[in-house]
Amino acid sequence: MSAEVTLLGVRHHGPGSARAVAAALEALQPDAVLIEGPPEADPIVALAAGKDMVPPVALLAHAVDDPARAAFWPYAEFSPEWVAIRYGLDAEVPVRFIDLPAAYGLAPDPVEDGASEDGAVDGGAAGDGAVEDRPGDPIALLAEAAGHDDPERWWEDVIEHRAPGTDPLAPFAAVAEAMTALREAGVAGSEARRDDLREAYMRQQIRAAKRAGHRRIAVVCGAFHVPALAVLPTVAHDRALLAGLPKKVRTDITWVPWTHRRLSQLSGYGAGIVSPGWYHHLFAEPGDPLPKWLTRAAELLRAEDHPVSSAHVIEAVRLARTLAVMRGRPLAGLTETLDAVRSVMCDGSDVALELVRDRLVIGDALGEVPDGAPAVPLQRDLARLQRSLRLKPEAEPRELDLDLRKENDAARSRLLHRLRLLGIDWGVPARSTVNSTGTFRESWWLCWQPDFAVRIVEAAQWGTTVEDAAAGKAVGTARAAVELAELTALVETCLLAGLSGALPAVMRVLADCAALDTDVARLAGALPALVRALRYGDVRGTDGDALGEVATGLADRICVGLPPACTGLDADGASAMRGHLDEVHGAIGLLDADGAAGLADRWAGTLGSLARREPAAGPADGVPGLLRGRAVRLLLDDGRLDSAEAGRRMGLVLSAASAPADAAGWVEGFLTGGGALLLHDPRLLGLLDAWLTAVPAEVFTDVLPLLRRTFAGLEAGVRNTVGSRVAAGPLDGEPAGAVEPGPALDRARADAAVPVVALLLGLPAAPAHPGGPVRIPRQASGRDT
Repeated sequence: MSAEVTLLGVRHHGPGSARAVAAALEALQPDAVLIEGPPEADPIVALAAGKDMVPPVALLAHAVDDPARAAFWPYAEFSPEWVAIRYGLDAEVPVRFIDLPAAYGLAPDPVEDGASEDGAVDGGAAGDGAVEDRPGDPIALLAEAAGHDDPERWWEDVIEHRAPGTDPLAPFAAVAEAMTALREAGVAGSEARRDDLREAYMRQQIRAAKRAGHRRIAVVCGAFHVPALAVLPTVAHDRALLAGLPKKVRTDITWVPWTHRRLSQLSGYGAGIVSPGWYHHLFAEPGDPLPKWLTRAAELLRAEDHPVSSAHVIEAVRLARTLAVMRGRPLAGLTETLDAVRSVMCDGSDVALELVRDRLVIGDALGEVPDGAPAVPLQRDLARLQRSLRLKPEAEPRELDLDLRKENDAARSRLLHRLRLLGIDWGVPARSTVNSTGTFRESWWLCWQPDFAVRIVEAAQWGTTVEDAAAGKAVGTARAAVELAELTALVETCLLAGLSGALPAVMRVLADCAALDTDVARLAGALPALVRALRYGDVRGTDGDALGEVATGLADRICVGLPPACTGLDADGASAMRGHLDEVHGAIGLLDADGAAGLADRWAGTLGSLARREPAAGPADGVPGLLRGRAVRLLLDDGRLDSAEAGRRMGLVLSAASAPADAAGWVEGFLTGGGALLLHDPRLLGLLDAWLTAVPAEVFTDVLPLLRRTFAGLEAGVRNTVGSRVAAGPLDGEPAGAVEPGPALDRARADAAVPVVALLLGLPAAPAHPGGPVRIPRQASGRDT
């Protein structure tokens, strides 16, 4: 008795094709099911039978020696291939994959094997899940022959929205006839050579199933391949075709979770289905899918505070069906449904409609795979940590606030930082919604992506656990680093990730690099990260002694080399150096608070030296006014200069002997960060006003952009008050309308409050200052309050 082979040509990820396959298999009762896909997956296909396997999922194949060479075969619940897999496993009949092995497609000089980098089965599934993604798309040609200008709408009408009829094989016969006519007319794939090889291999597998004694064989494949599989040429013909295949590479394969959102992407490891959430609903809803889907849309909009009632749902259903009739469609499709949602539920708003598209048309469904699926040790350790830390991977983005004083939250933080070091950005640091200035608070934005599976395999070369892999990657990155700032950022990451084992090696590389680097700008850019890392010891229990020595050494070298490094800078260089100046000032304030003896005094001396320098006749040996003005302001804010001395220096700079452009730069540096001192010291405001009114007309246009940038950076209230005072009259005395001073400050009462304020700020109590200003100790910002 000869074997009967039934070819079921499908559209990948099409719910209508999936329903048709289910009906056909029930009618055929095959004793073997052959599916287009990588044969390396045959040993693990049985995992799909368990309840722990929840689609969307994907087969992941990668080269053992080069994990970055990988390919995915994604399957959703509405994928015909998935329906065929589940039928075969439930019926306890053999299920085999018959496409060209992935080992050929992952070779260094590959023949594409049906799962290209876009992860689409058969290299296609583009648009809305096309039969093939090719020039001369078969669906487009068939739609045109039928008199339709929209191939996607035509395919939905004739296949996706149709329920199986009395003859479950009739749709496949019709599709096979159409594809045969197209191929006889010369329509070929975009990679005909690849198609020939794949079809030759599939024919070989069909022959092998016959030799194995199977008598009722069902083959589920892309509809375009059906004509090539219907008539078998000689075995010698197919062997000759396959003789040119490249050498196989060692390949591992497993199941990994997938998402509807990734299925919708046209690039990366997607599949190009623009509406996976809608397709899932069409497949899962046995009756009329429209009312229930529109009810879900109404629930979603109500949850987002849109006033949508049951009456809106009823009217939207009526409108969608009316639009389908007007457009000559058998059922309302996605286009009619969304038009109805926009008109009835969203009041014509595309913003509200986009919410429906994102949450329902696409969706954030994340699949699950059983623990027994093959995995590298690193993946198993990550899964263990996710369970123990109660940190479940989810496709829908969410915010996570951590309190690092809690053991579980601190462990979560370490895990997320270690994964980021490995290139797995499951969590991205975010600004906390909880108001807190302490270092114990940390916020993350979490979103699990399916292609993290590839990155985990790639990271497995560094270690078998997350901690070991992150430590190995940190050491490897340090040895390859060429920039000092890259190393300091790496040290900071190691401390955040709790990689005490990697820190000594990274610190040795950092110390060597810092000793050889003479660029003050690079030293200044590296110091803040080191100092921030020192602060983590308070809540993470890290030893910062070695780090403190390196940071102090960098700070001392910056103090020595900064004034010469500021000489001869152009406008862009001066602006960049001003940023370094501010960051180093804050960092040294932290180091000084941590006990770096004398460092603050040495830094103040450096700022004083910078402030005293004046521009020379040429720019090659002068310090820009932007940096000199900034140095004066930092000294003033730190209490190293009083306002009288700052006024004297401003008066010198704003004299007629100074170039207007240099004076404008000095003003910008001096006022950056806050202009309230102009309100508290009328003399400074008067000096500035007098200089500004004396700027010659011929140079005023040149300095105007700089002045506008300076004053635009001031607080709105300061700008308004400055304008009012300038308009009110002379600025050489008390401002007009000034209020008489109140009673003298009672210093004894003020001193009594200092310990309480210090306690609230977490600072040591300061002794009273009889006869002087009431002060509390230096804060982390490096300023006095």
